[in-house]
This record gives sequence, C-alpha cells and structure tokens, in this order.
Amino acid sequence: MRDRNSLGAIVIALASLGATVPGTAWALDDARYPDVRGVWQRPGAAQWDPTKPPGLRQQAPLTPRFQAVLEANLATADAGGQEYNPQVICMPSGMPRVMIAYEPLELIVTPDITYIRFDQMGENRRIYTDGRGWPEKITPSFEGYSIGRWVERDGEGRYGALEVETRGLKGPRTLDASGLPLHPDNQTIIKERIYLDPANRNRLHDQITTIDHVYSRPWTVTRDYNREAHPIWVETNCNAENHYVLLDKETYFITVDGHLMPTKKNQPAPDLKNFEQSSR
Repeated sequence: MRDRNSLGAIVIALASLGATVPGTAWALDDARYPDVRGVWQRPGAAQWDPTKPPGLRQQAPLTPRFQAVLEANLATADAGGQEYNPQVICMPSGMPRVMIAYEPLELIVTPDITYIRFDQMGENRRIYTDGRGWPEKITPSFEGYSIGRWVERDGEGRYGALEVETRGLKGPRTLDASGLPLHPDNQTIIKERIYLDPANRNRLHDQITTIDHVYSRPWTVTRDYNREAHPIWVETNCNAENHYVLLDKETYFITVDGHLMPTKKNQPAPDLKNFEQSSR
C-alpha cells in the first residue's frame, strides 16, 4: 500500500509539472504534434533580423525619437561602452531577444504547456496551450505571459504550428546587442508562429512580430534554428563568467587578476568618495 501511495504521489507531482505520464490522461498524443524534440541552435547571425547586417542596416521601422536612441547606443558601442545593453550585467535577455538563442534552446511539449528553456541566463518560457484567456492582472516579467494555440496543418487533426502571443513584459530590454531599443513603457506585445520547415524536419522557424511604441509599425522577422543531432549541453553561468560591471551608468571591465579597467577612451574613474583614500 505504501508503494502504491508513493507512486500516486509521483504521478501527481509529474502532472503538476506538465510531464508526460504513460497511461494517464496527461500523456501527449505524439501523432498530433510536430516532433520538435531535441536541441535547436541558431545557424549564425545574432542580430535581430538575421537577413540583414546589424545596427542601422537592420532598417528597423523606428520612430524618429528612438532612431536617435539607436544611434546613441551604436556610438557608445563604438567607443567601447555597453551601458545600453542589460545582458552585460547578467540581466535576462527577456522577450523577444531570448529567441536569438545565444545558447541552444530546447522545446518541451505537453498538452497544456509548451516550455522553451535556455541555458545562457537560466531563462525559461511557459506557453500555455490549455485554452485559458488572459488574466485580469499580469505580474510583469522578462519572459512575459504567453498564451498559445496549436493550429492544424491539414484536415486530419495533425498540428502544424504553434501560434503564441506574449504580454506582461518588464525591462530593461533591447532587441539585440547593437542596442535596438524597446520602449520603457514595457507595453510590448509579441506574436509568434513556430513551425517546422515542411522540407526539412531538422529546421525550425519562428516568425516573430514585435508590436512596440518604439516602432512605427509591427516589425516581423523570422529566426531559424537547426536541430543538433548529437547535442552537448554546456553549463553557461553569466554571474560566474561575466567581467563587466556597471558603476554610475558607466561600464568597466574586470581583468582576470581582479583589476578594474576602463572600456572607453578617456573614461573617468568611478567615484571613490565612500572609500578611504590612500595617502600615496
């Protein structure tokens, strides 16, 4: 009896996590869902629109105010600074930047939730596919609150794509390392269509539309990922590996021997007024 109770507890615990439990109502019908299992890696480009060069050549549909913000960010980067880039101090990429997949991503499909996990910043997305509506109040987060639905690819009940909408985001966030901005009001709405390439089952597409007050119109790009046949998971821990530090809105670099260095020419030293000054 104790073993039976223990097994029941395990089943309930797995179900609460959305795990597939053979022989239960929570088991996934593999015949209906596309096979997106495994490790997915971007084929190359890390700029937001992978079909265009980074920076101004992205031709982002920015409003004039935020075109100036991008130009200022690019000037900061050219000078060696990274103040505009939250990732350099180990803040999450957030949506939609996390879908650049700096490290490989993994999709885990269950009937009620599709998980997308990333190793770089320990970020995880939960896309609810249980038919729920939008809650009256969303607690803002970097990944946001995502509701999705599987859509059929034919009339035989097989799913061909996952359509997702994400709201409830917080910042600071940028679209990529060049400093493509997102509005500080954090009213961003992201719409996605995630699907396998019909001609190549080891190629995944994510058509991403960003709706944000920074942009004069919705901006749609498609990011692609290749399935890794023999994946090797590598631990990536930003807090352990990062050498940048932000002090009074200035980025500095810490060398391997622990010394603080400037990142820009003629950069002022940080204010040491709260430290005892050496007489030397």
